[in-house]
Amino acid sequence: MKKRNHKVGAPPGTIVYSGQTRDERVKISLIEYNETDFIEKEFYDLSECMDHVQNGMVKWINVDGIHNAELIEAIGKRFNIHPLTLEDIVNPNQRAKFEDYENYVVSIMKMVTHENGATHSEQLAVVLMDGMVISFQEATGGDAFDYIRNRLRQGKGRIRKMGADYLAYALLDAVVDVYFSILEKIGDRIEVLEEDLMNEPTKATLQQLHQLKREMIYIRKAVWPMRELVNNMERSETELIKPSTDLYLRDVHDHSIRVIDTVETYRDLLSGMMDIYLSSVSNKMNEVMKVLTIITTVFVPVTFIAGVYGMNFEFMPELHSKWGYPLTWAVMIIIMGSLLIYFRKKKWL
Repeated sequence: MKKRNHKVGAPPGTIVYSGQTRDERVKISLIEYNETDFIEKEFYDLSECMDHVQNGMVKWINVDGIHNAELIEAIGKRFNIHPLTLEDIVNPNQRAKFEDYENYVVSIMKMVTHENGATHSEQLAVVLMDGMVISFQEATGGDAFDYIRNRLRQGKGRIRKMGADYLAYALLDAVVDVYFSILEKIGDRIEVLEEDLMNEPTKATLQQLHQLKREMIYIRKAVWPMRELVNNMERSETELIKPSTDLYLRDVHDHSIRVIDTVETYRDLLSGMMDIYLSSVSNKMNEVMKVLTIITTVFVPVTFIAGVYGMNFEFMPELHSKWGYPLTWAVMIIIMGSLLIYFRKKKWL
């Protein structure tokens, strides 16, 4: 759980970054392409980036960092993006959603990464315009779009032949594909944890189990709205999304449902594993208590005999018999042996 800044009382459309404080410069990547040509450049100034924009090519502008509210506002004015959209872009807590405006459509979602055994997410907004896609993402050091960039550079597949709507679909598809890879890693961790749980559960096993449960809640929060997002995008009547792209959006919708099903399955597995852990600890405690109870039961009659002959009375005939000591030992051994044989027959040992 991260502490974030909140703009309490601000009017709607106020562009204030509400995430963790950052001071790095925002990088703007420009990719322009058509079926035959490809251009890729990086900038730190919006005006310089716009000077290199060419006509007649599909344009992809990726803004790596949403903490510079002034730059986001300048991009909004340049491309006529509504202030409410800009407010959602700079809000890392924004729930995934799709909105249709007059001159653009926007998809806001969570891009999830898995590094060093932990799951992280970052805000991602994809704005689709006529012949252009603008993506805004938090500056966390990586994204899911390297595969898309390589396809554009190499001209493989249909992405260079299609329009900006297909590029927007490809970005959404890349984000959903990352969900699959992360769930696969978590599934491997669950299998290892399950083996440890069945063999010898420890407190470290319980800690790992709690961590996995929290990660699944985290992923579920990011993944669950994706089905509604893609569904709304598929049903949108905007002319920016061509009918030829609807087929691919249905495929992304199907993938999002599969991701949600996998997340729910893993959550059920982890809940069941928690019950197994508690049952295992309880069974181990019962075994310990059973052993202690048997030991106590065996020594109770022996302790009684020792207590009787430990009394300081003068007239006790057995005290003056030369067979008193070995006879007492024999009686105690017979009692303990009989009890052990009885417990063995009852399969308590």
